[in-house]
Amino acid sequence: MMTLTSTAFTHGAMIPKDYTCDGKDISPPLSWSEPPEKTQSFALIMDDPDAPMGTWVHWVIYNIPATARGLSEGVPTDADLPDGSRQGRNSWRRIGYGGPCPPSGTHRYFFKLYALDTVLTLASGATKDELLKAMEGHILAQAELMGRYARH
Repeated sequence: MMTLTSTAFTHGAMIPKDYTCDGKDISPPLSWSEPPEKTQSFALIMDDPDAPMGTWVHWVIYNIPATARGLSEGVPTDADLPDGSRQGRNSWRRIGYGGPCPPSGTHRYFFKLYALDTVLTLASGATKDELLKAMEGHILAQAELMGRYARH
């Protein structure tokens, strides 16, 4: 079973301020275990199901190379990354990572990693829904990491 972890926080724990709108607003370091044998690429979606207007999408990144076993802290917010990864649009309509910034209360943030049996032909700037549609029938395995955040 593929697992997703971070050196910045454990599953269910609070996400450190650096990775939020109250800090540096950079993506946290993520790493994952060995994926299924036929994995051709990875995709990752980070969203907040507790947002008042419905699920808020914080990060969409796909075509992460099959050889990758993680994402370093502070992934640049470029549409196309040097390793071939492409980033999509978040709910702020911006490319790349946007950190937790809940209007009130403690929210849950889900990092969902997908191992895919293909490299997607999706252009950079895709939305979460476009990515989910493109991944249909190609998901070999899935892993999830959940962190929480509240503003003070």
